[in-house]
Amino acid sequence: MSEVKLTAETRTEFGKGAARRIRRDNKVPGVLYGHGSDPLHLTLPGHELLMALRTSNVLIALDIDGKTNELAIPKSVQRDPIKGFLEHVDLQLVTRGETVSVEIPVQAEGELAPGGFLLEYVLDALPVEAEATHIPQQVTVSVAGLEAGASIHAKDIALPSGVKLDVDGDTVVLQVLSAQAEEAPAEGEGEGEAAAEA
Repeated sequence: MSEVKLTAETRTEFGKGAARRIRRDNKVPGVLYGHGSDPLHLTLPGHELLMALRTSNVLIALDIDGKTNELAIPKSVQRDPIKGFLEHVDLQLVTRGETVSVEIPVQAEGELAPGGFLLEYVLDALPVEAEATHIPQQVTVSVAGLEAGASIHAKDIALPSGVKLDVDGDTVVLQVLSAQAEEAPAEGEGEGEAAAEA
């Protein structure tokens, strides 16, 4: 698990106008919360934060005003729907050794059995509990040779040591669909129309 150091400043101005001014300076408004403490409103460096968030569940070491050092993980990220720049970020305060609930991306590997089958991600991220400083970046699942009707459940996925499922084990994560099944009704309708015309 990667750890990224960021310098943050506490902020006392709030509202849309203040947020716009912060973003004009290539910075991002954010909130740090957790452990029963009052939310701490921060200003974070925009580019460095954007780079850090490329890693899911990145561990962020915050230097706040040069006085306080805290560890946090991103919990909610708001982006501009058109331009994609960061608008706001919520960070959860964590400590080393603490167990946290997070979602880790699911990555399929291998090729399905021949036949034009489709792989559907029912869950593209798996809810798990993990130690805050040892959150896996992703879990990899083999789908090699699977045919239509096959599914992979949460309990079928091998997790690293110390990581536990935070969802029912019978939850379907991936399933294989038949591409022809979607086309069949359309063909049937065509035949019915042809018969009616005849």
